Amino acid sequence: MPSLVHYPLDPASRLIRLMCAEYGVPLDLEETKPWLREEALLAINPAATLPILFTENDHPVIGILATIHAVEDFYTPEAVGGLFPAGPLERAEMWRLVEWVLVKLNDEVTRYLVEEKIAKRDIRGATPEPSVLRAAKANLGEHLLYFNWLLASRKWVAGAEMSLADFALAAHFSTLDYMGDIDWAKVPPETRDWYSRIKSRPAFRTLLNDRVVAMPPSRGYADLDF
Repeated sequence: MPSLVHYPLDPASRLIRLMCAEYGVPLDLEETKPWLREEALLAINPAATLPILFTENDHPVIGILATIHAVEDFYTPEAVGGLFPAGPLERAEMWRLVEWVLVKLNDEVTRYLVEEKIAKRDIRGATPEPSVLRAAKANLGEHLLYFNWLLASRKWVAGAEMSLADFALAAHFSTLDYMGDIDWAKVPPETRDWYSRIKSRPAFRTLLNDRVVAMPPSRGYADLDF
């Protein structure tokens, strides 16, 4: 059985978990806090980043792009087309939006909120910085507007078919939703409908059962009707 070194609210790790669940691949999960830079993690990945996937041959696949391709190469069921569109233009649009999520959304929103709300709890005397939280939430509002603009004219994030871009965005939204940073009452219906559809997929169940010690999820996090 493959194993994944992860942190429950790390969106990159969540993306890999979603992919594996969608493909019916069981995972042995090993939790770590990357910001603590523990010796065991650094021995595998000196960059102290997640996720890290161990395939059946125990060779570590390190980093989000490498693990995405490893899952797609090793575990895509023959009966389905996988999460990569067949056409080159459709695939290019998927990768454009995957990059948007993994780089732009992460660097402007998710990373800051995870650092302020979660990582700082392991630093004695550290408290969340209000100005950072305000900036991240303001940036989130801009990203929500953009993705809603996309979803107003297409069924899924990157086009007519569900793809890796949907799972990438859902992984980040689920982390933000857990921490209570998305006010769904103020989110336009196109985005709410999209998130409801992808949240209802069986692959999402493992994420909805996640719990972080001393930090319960926001109200409605696990509800399919939110």
